[in-house]
Amino acid sequence: MARLTRFSVAPLAGMTRQLAAVASGRAAPDLVITGARVLSTYSERILPEREIWISGGRIAAVKPSGSYRGAAARYDAAGGIIGPGLVDPHIHIESAMVTASAYAEAALLNGTTTIFCDSHEIGNVMDVAGIEAMLEDARAAPLSIFLTVPSTVPATSPELETAGGDLTPEKIAGLFDRWPEALALGEKMDFVPVTMGDERSHAILKAALERGRPVSGHVYGRDFVAAYAASGITDTHEAIDRDIADDLLEAGIWIFLRGGPPTTAWHSLPEAIKTITELGTSTKRIAVCTDDRDADDLADFGLDFVVREAVRAGVKPEAAWSMGSLHGATRFGQDGEIGGLGGGRRADLVLLNDALEPQSTWYGGELVVDGRRITPLLDAALSDRYRYPEAAYHTVHLPAVLKLTPDLPAGPGILNAIRTELPGITLTHDRIAIEPANDWSTLFDRHGLCFVSVVERHGKTDGNVGHGVLSRFSLKRGAVASSVGHDAHNIIIAGTNEADMRLALATVAETEGGIAVVADGVVKARVALPIAGLLSDKRVPEVAEELRALKVAWAEAGCSIPFMGFNLIPLSVIPEIRITDRGLVTVPAMALVPLFEPD
Repeated sequence: MARLTRFSVAPLAGMTRQLAAVASGRAAPDLVITGARVLSTYSERILPEREIWISGGRIAAVKPSGSYRGAAARYDAAGGIIGPGLVDPHIHIESAMVTASAYAEAALLNGTTTIFCDSHEIGNVMDVAGIEAMLEDARAAPLSIFLTVPSTVPATSPELETAGGDLTPEKIAGLFDRWPEALALGEKMDFVPVTMGDERSHAILKAALERGRPVSGHVYGRDFVAAYAASGITDTHEAIDRDIADDLLEAGIWIFLRGGPPTTAWHSLPEAIKTITELGTSTKRIAVCTDDRDADDLADFGLDFVVREAVRAGVKPEAAWSMGSLHGATRFGQDGEIGGLGGGRRADLVLLNDALEPQSTWYGGELVVDGRRITPLLDAALSDRYRYPEAAYHTVHLPAVLKLTPDLPAGPGILNAIRTELPGITLTHDRIAIEPANDWSTLFDRHGLCFVSVVERHGKTDGNVGHGVLSRFSLKRGAVASSVGHDAHNIIIAGTNEADMRLALATVAETEGGIAVVADGVVKARVALPIAGLLSDKRVPEVAEELRALKVAWAEAGCSIPFMGFNLIPLSVIPEIRITDRGLVTVPAMALVPLFEPD
């Protein structure tokens, strides 16, 4: 058979006569799945004793059990539930630290057959070339991957941070015009400039809106909702509590309830879902999403986990699965193709047990997961992954000499510090009154601090380094570093001393990107990310194993937030204070402030 991709199934326009013939019994199906209970996302019911007729990778019909009497191949669902494949409406593949082709393995094991990805990470590193490389990767993947075109690269402005990419309105328009799978504008993170009428921000919105493309959002604060909606944004995954979720719905904005590991910053679903469970809103404009997952967390915290979290919160199972499939498809105008088990739809199916745990997955009518194990067909597809252009393997450009720690304050004054605490998305601005000291260690011991620096790695400056201090990060000794510093993706380093910070930086640079934990001059753990400093070229299980070792070393170092939360410290669009290669940035004021303010 030809390579297993989204294009393995022919467009419906050329298959209608064939499917009609099968559905009416005039032609034989390729496959009949028998003995099933069908989860209908259209009526939100579980229909007993059904069978599904499949032809050419599409559903020809769903019939009562025993309707088919011919000799076509059969698969006995043995009374299990068959539902449509899950549709993730907001995901960043780069957060998994694997390529799109590799990402398919974890997605399909979790019953996810379609994702809408925002590739602003690789866009921030490599501009349009990076996005188009990921689109080529997506076309080669055994998974349906659509693009929400990155809208905010850089996330703020060159005055506040240095990114590798600069996606102008003209470049964004070009991506829409060249790539049919570019179905929407990605999350418009610069919500303050949007609501204040910034010219560039609104020119980017115009590029999408005049092409009839929907616009995805990212907003904090109820005061911003009205102006944000008036600017054409019609979805967001950043509803963090019941009240803003309700405001967003009433403003006409879709909500993607984000679930994730409960100890991380990505598990906002339990609070935001209260707009349903406490305020009684309809689920019709609510979907669920994952947003960010590392390769290790993909296995246990996929979109199926988020659906089950919605059930645990009080949503009935049939409605929760619809929020995970049909609703995301509907939001992006793809419900005629995916998200339900109607005739003509792609045969992207999942066999579930009564706890809504995926057991088997069909992608375009092909069995790719059987009994929670990938099939030889999928294994072959995953072994033949897309190779990124050579330029993607050379994206870390550092000067020979860098100063990673700031000078010691000469007298008393105020340190502008970044306080980290779980869940780790928002960061608190601590103004710490300090007295003179002979060394930084004395100040750190008195106030529970450590260094943090952001190093520009795109070769756009003479070696910008932003210096800061972290409060409550709890690093015991050594240093940690990552080239996944959102969103400009410069290298962020936290440490207790310059020597270990230099080693952490060198360890990351040695493999053209990655994450490292060092202490006392020894590398304790590392994950190499040679593609754009963001992605491994290995399969998910290999990267997951490396990440598990990294997490152990991370915890032993004492870090108070997980490394994915650490990667958010430079994200200069989320309150209250951030650090970039330009220095400390306060949000929403979007202003640079000094590290030290003398009396």
